[in-house]
Amino acid sequence: MTSDTVLYDSSDFIATITLNRPDKLNALSHELGDALRQAWLDFEASDDRVAVLTGSGRAFTAGADLDGGGDMWSITPGVGVKLTKPVIAAVNGLTVGGGLCLVQMADMAVAAESAWISYPEAKIGFTGGIIASLVSRMPHKAAMELLMTGEKMSAQRAYELGFFNKVVPDADLMTETRALAQKVAENAPLVIAALKTLADEVMPKGP
Repeated sequence: MTSDTVLYDSSDFIATITLNRPDKLNALSHELGDALRQAWLDFEASDDRVAVLTGSGRAFTAGADLDGGGDMWSITPGVGVKLTKPVIAAVNGLTVGGGLCLVQMADMAVAAESAWISYPEAKIGFTGGIIASLVSRMPHKAAMELLMTGEKMSAQRAYELGFFNKVVPDADLMTETRALAQKVAENAPLVIAALKTLADEVMPKGP
């Protein structure tokens, strides 16, 4: 695929999908959303066995573009896009709002030490349905605190709650995430697909 807002690179059966609006903190515009959805479809149809999702610059994503955000439902893996292959989020910098939804719906997630997550919608006065399933991806009360206060949570704290698989030095984020992806890519793809499908069946996706 060709897009300025979402980059797709394939190597050794690993797709690296990069949100690429660094000047806007990778905010999820309609254009980026359309490109991301296409990237998921391309990944599903490809020979790649694992996808790594990350952001360019100093953010994973700041969430919906306030000048006109895309439809979160249609771009979120496992919700509006059915995937039979795993997604690993490589979380750099800030991850806000809809960006948190993308991370929570990934099968695994690795975070840089400087990363943090936030869902400030309670302060703004707006929310969507996908985020409700956060309560099944970290302890209920911790998730409710994050959602209802709108405060930031550090990568280390999120790791301690089981939301991230590991936290690594910023400079090692992509190397460590790719190493994890390689371990998955080397395993039996049909079994990986079956395990993901079964897990997706029992994990909530939102109301």
